[in-house]
Amino acid sequence: MSRSPAGSFAGDVTALEAFEALSSEPQSVLIDVRTKAEWGYVGIPDLSSIGKEILLVEWQSFPAMAVNEDFAEVLSAELTRRGIGRETALFFLCRSGVRSLAAANAMAAEGFDRCFNVAGGFEGPLDEDRHRGNADGWKAAGLPWVQS
Repeated sequence: MSRSPAGSFAGDVTALEAFEALSSEPQSVLIDVRTKAEWGYVGIPDLSSIGKEILLVEWQSFPAMAVNEDFAEVLSAELTRRGIGRETALFFLCRSGVRSLAAANAMAAEGFDRCFNVAGGFEGPLDEDRHRGNADGWKAAGLPWVQS
């Protein structure tokens, strides 16, 4: 896991590194910050094999894609409700790693000191054929996921 300068998020990780940490750290949490539409139509990571559930909190809302101004407040409240402390490893995931980076930085600014960005996201970047999911990210790593 790479680390960023002090005062920023904890660093970028690959999807595989995130899954390994989620598997080995009992309190660690995966937070998917994509939109409700993405969760429903594209799929979500499945952590049932390691006895965990993911948190689904939109960073932006479809279709306007306006930033969710209540993101940090809503997520902080949910983490507190679940007994998750500020020292717990939080892994943020979006489609390709851009929104999740913003979310990780936002929560680091709220005092959570182990906010990691899953840099490849769920689907990764576009490949040469303008398709996602083949080059990087959760799906490309062969990690478990489900689709509704």
